Amino acid sequence: MLIDIHAHAFRARNPKYSMCNLQELLAAQDRLGIDKSVVLPIVSPEIYFPQNTQDIIDMANAYPDRIIPFCNVDPRAMSNCPNAPLEDALEFYKELGCVGVGEIMPQMEMKDPKVQNLFRAAQKVGLPVTCDGSDQLTGGFGLYDEPGLPQLELSLQRFPNLIFLGHGPLFWAEIARLETPGERCVAWSFEGKQLWRIGLHNKGPIKEEGVMPKLLRRYPNLHCDLSDGTAYNALTRDEAYIAEFIREFEDRMYFGTDIVSPDFEVPLIDTLKRWKDRGVITKSAYDKITHENAMRLLGL
Repeated sequence: MLIDIHAHAFRARNPKYSMCNLQELLAAQDRLGIDKSVVLPIVSPEIYFPQNTQDIIDMANAYPDRIIPFCNVDPRAMSNCPNAPLEDALEFYKELGCVGVGEIMPQMEMKDPKVQNLFRAAQKVGLPVTCDGSDQLTGGFGLYDEPGLPQLELSLQRFPNLIFLGHGPLFWAEIARLETPGERCVAWSFEGKQLWRIGLHNKGPIKEEGVMPKLLRRYPNLHCDLSDGTAYNALTRDEAYIAEFIREFEDRMYFGTDIVSPDFEVPLIDTLKRWKDRGVITKSAYDKITHENAMRLLGL
């Protein structure tokens, strides 16, 4: 079984990005052999047109065996202040079947009191969170953090009962020691275009471990979302190291895609199978990563 911890679908086309609609996502699931997908609404306007969480709930109600709904609330909602009762919205969506929060990706500092308030609310309601990150505060999207992820560590300390699903280039670049801060994220032009491909600099053997594995050891509430190209790049740059990494953290790793288009390719699927067949990872680890961990986390 394959459960995708991170996918996207819009109810209808929007003016800027040709994201999957529901039927295209279902077709991609069939093509890739994915049984169920967690669909994360995008509510912050920095790069994508915002969508309504209710759209995702409607998708899950129409295809309950295929779609797992997350909810999302912009941390600036409900008064744009750090004591907004965001738990009211999260509890409302939880009662409608949502099992997590995300993708949280406004271009704000992770330590911003309004973002921290959203984490507080998610912990109170009992929902895990998925965040994307950024190395800048303008011109892109995602929660800002410095090299070494100190704001993530602060959040892990403040909310020990909140599961954080680490995701995206800012998180996965820190699997190894950075040579320069510019390796952390995709660079953007003034026109809002990517200047270089994800993972261009983060290649080759991991000579020295980065901060991310150290955070995983220190904080049991930090987990790993394996979606998007940056996770795949990190996991395939040094097989010997990654075999040990998976042995250590297999209980907190989740297969994912970050599907955004109908023809999206996911080489991680064949890589995990190949690793299992060659004994790089055990069948038990394979089962945990592909579906068992998600079933436990989301109460499936």
